[in-house]
This record gives sequence, C-alpha cells and structure tokens, in this order.
Amino acid sequence: MKYIIAVIKPQKLDDTRNALTALGVEGMTVTDVKGFGRQKGHSEVYRGAEYQVDFMPKVKIEIAVEASRAAAVVDAIRTAAKTDRIGDGKIFVLSLEEAVRVRTGETGAAAL
Repeated sequence: MKYIIAVIKPQKLDDTRNALTALGVEGMTVTDVKGFGRQKGHSEVYRGAEYQVDFMPKVKIEIAVEASRAAAVVDAIRTAAKTDRIGDGKIFVLSLEEAVRVRTGETGAAAL
C-alpha cells in the first residue's frame, strides 16, 4: 500500500477531486494548510498599506491506495493540479505498512 500526500493550490482542489473520483478513489482527507517553497510569498496592498505574505494558502490531500494504483493516482493529481506556474505544489509517495478500518477491524487493502 502507498500513502500519497499532495500539497496543491486551493483553486485546483475540485479539479483534483473530480480526477481522483473518475479513477475510483473512494476517500481522501483534505486539510487547509499554509506554506512556502520557491514561490517565497508575495506583497499585497490592503486599505492602502502594503504588507508581505510569507506563507501561501495551500490544500493538503492525503490518500491511501493499493501500490498498483499509486502511479495512476499521482499522474491524475499532477495533471489536474498543474497550472504551469510556480507554486503548483508537490506530491509525496510513502510506503504504508498497515491500515485498519476502525468500525470493522479489516486490515490491509480491505481497509481502504
């Protein structure tokens, strides 16, 4: 099993969710987060005062999938979240040792 974490722009969340749903991904966890990388933030003007925004709003998506589906899921996220501009995000793929469904006690791929 694989654990996929994607950090993307908030406006690309619906496109990404639709792409994952089309692949048959049944569940995901979404969290509003802030961060910066090469983008380094930007300046904004509010009521005549300029201020620096160091942390950009992002969305973190977490998905557990069978190892055989990981490449397709990563490709779907990358395609749906891509804007060809700096700050599009990152995707991380980690090995997942175990998953347990709390309600039924199912383990492994059956718990997904």
